[in-house]
Amino acid sequence: MAGYFYARIFLNNPGVRDMFPVTMDVQRARLLGAIVSAVQSVDDPDRFDEYLRSLGRDHRKFQVVPEHYEVVGAALLEAMRTFAGPEWSYEYDQAWRDAYDVIARKMLAGASADSNPAWWHAEVISHERRSSDIAMLTVRPFQQLEYRSGQYLSVEVPKFHPRVWRTYSVANAPRTDNTMDFHVRALGAGWVSGALVRRVQAGDLLRLAAPMGTMVLDRRSTRDIVFVAGGTGLSPIKALLEDLTTFNRTRWVHVFFGARNRDDLYDLASLQELAAAYPWLSIVPVCSDDPGWGGEEGSVTDTLSRFGPWMEHDFFVSGSPMMVRTTLRTLSQLKVPQTRIRYDAFSEH
Repeated sequence: MAGYFYARIFLNNPGVRDMFPVTMDVQRARLLGAIVSAVQSVDDPDRFDEYLRSLGRDHRKFQVVPEHYEVVGAALLEAMRTFAGPEWSYEYDQAWRDAYDVIARKMLAGASADSNPAWWHAEVISHERRSSDIAMLTVRPFQQLEYRSGQYLSVEVPKFHPRVWRTYSVANAPRTDNTMDFHVRALGAGWVSGALVRRVQAGDLLRLAAPMGTMVLDRRSTRDIVFVAGGTGLSPIKALLEDLTTFNRTRWVHVFFGARNRDDLYDLASLQELAAAYPWLSIVPVCSDDPGWGGEEGSVTDTLSRFGPWMEHDFFVSGSPMMVRTTLRTLSQLKVPQTRIRYDAFSEH
């Protein structure tokens, strides 16, 4: 269906093809995910509204104009109608027209209200390999880029893969020098992640899009906090921890950091330094496939279950989509209210 959708757009409007990457595999795969994310948020009006407005701001990086929303809406309905076949009905058609109209209006409102650049040029200041497939980068945007700890943004590497954007969390709280850290794992044939880990060097230029995400701290809460991170999902957790060091005095904070083996606990030493400096912080590293490594073994969710109880805590979950889903199921079984769980569902490539 996604392939048909994009084919209809490009056949009917050839001029928009240059807005997309040469290879569309990931773009097609993400279409249904974006639709599902929007639909899943519809029962939470505030989250639904903010998600769509942020999406509209983010899409400015593609040079999207209002007319493009009409093109996309028509192609989406045609694709759904075609693949639903005889199951499609007038009621479905009208419901999706109404839904898409709301989605488009909120995205356009978010885009028009944004006075920031469509993207920021940034220079890579440092690049450090932490393992065969993990790197830590520090970049400095040429203009001020404001974001909140825990948010993510899209990154493009124009030198190697122009028009290909992938999302990465910022791994530090905002700094006065405007620098930003990113923790990146090269994932399989991931174009952008592979370039960021293996090819990008200090001095190279990146482009950064508008920050997104709702996994931010609520300073009004007095509940203790549990962070659950898998692999480079540590990135936003690290930013949130840095934020907490500036004001927290009363909330106990527990970090469960899971990885496949001890080498993948790539930033454990830094976490342990923080724990030594701040008595309210405890770190529990976990390896799922490294017997005898000296710490907790098994999945990070199983380890979490052995601690607790957790019903009165605020939770922040970050990692691969599968890890996030597994953790959410575990937290449900542990009777943690959904309203106390924050996460952003996206994958990095």
